[in-house]
Amino acid sequence: MVNYSVIGTSWITRSFIEGASLHEGLSFDGVYSRSPEKGRAFAQETGAKRVFTNFTELLESDTDLVYVASPNVCHFEQCKALLLNNKHVICEKPITITLEEYKELCQLADSKGLVYFEAIMYMHSPARQPLKDAVNKIGRIQSANIDFSQLSSKYPALMRGENPNIFNPEMKTGALNDLGIYCVYPVVDIFGVPEEIIPCQHRLFTGADGSGSAIFKYDDKIITITYSKVGQSRGVSQIMGDLGTIAIGSISQTDNIYLYDNKGAATELVPDIDKKYHMGNEALSALRFIEAMESHKEHYRECRAVNEMVLACMEKMRVENA
Repeated sequence: MVNYSVIGTSWITRSFIEGASLHEGLSFDGVYSRSPEKGRAFAQETGAKRVFTNFTELLESDTDLVYVASPNVCHFEQCKALLLNNKHVICEKPITITLEEYKELCQLADSKGLVYFEAIMYMHSPARQPLKDAVNKIGRIQSANIDFSQLSSKYPALMRGENPNIFNPEMKTGALNDLGIYCVYPVVDIFGVPEEIIPCQHRLFTGADGSGSAIFKYDDKIITITYSKVGQSRGVSQIMGDLGTIAIGSISQTDNIYLYDNKGAATELVPDIDKKYHMGNEALSALRFIEAMESHKEHYRECRAVNEMVLACMEKMRVENA
């Protein structure tokens, strides 16, 4: 039995706990919150056995695995401390802000025989392979449009002149880190790192990026990525070949995927899937990596390798817009 604790009391932490409950072998241990009141309320709602209100208490506890869903700015230091204290770690995206930080923590985890990887739905979804298989069925691909634009629930506060965490650059947040990363993942996993990235971002009055785009240039194709937290898309992402088109309803969840031939006939590849199953897949990967790494080491290596490519691309997207 793997006992796990969580850092954070947001909706995404609740989703992870709900997903983890689908799998025997994972037992919800505790929650870390700097607010005793929030921690106790969260524990009562979710069934946590204990509440940590001091980070040192969590570090010194006997919990095996920690799911980190704190603000982005905390990820590196918290994950490093957890690894140094012999905890397996699954961290929300972005796992670190820089590639250098990521490599440092990967080396640390490996040196201690610990599991450390990013909680990104795409890499743990059963839909990943059917999507990659479908790409090989649509002929020569010269273009694709990948979009994740979702109006933030914090947008009204922003319009009132406030500075919510998600739009506060000091928290290392913004549209690229929060949404754009979901677009970068399938692109580099399927097509690799591009020869050139041409980025563009729109900055809000807070200094954070509210929306952005990037052209990923390959020698034989151009892929356009768009993302926004200040507007709501009603379209789909598309990968277009000369023999057909793949339409992806949700690029973040990798579902609602259809394959169209050139006459418009559609074949459903992946249906709509409840989010708890997507989060549950991340939790299941953690369990497998901890208890049966030898059987799942190839997947673990893929997660690490793709994560590294994604961070490298995102650094280029940021530097050009600094």
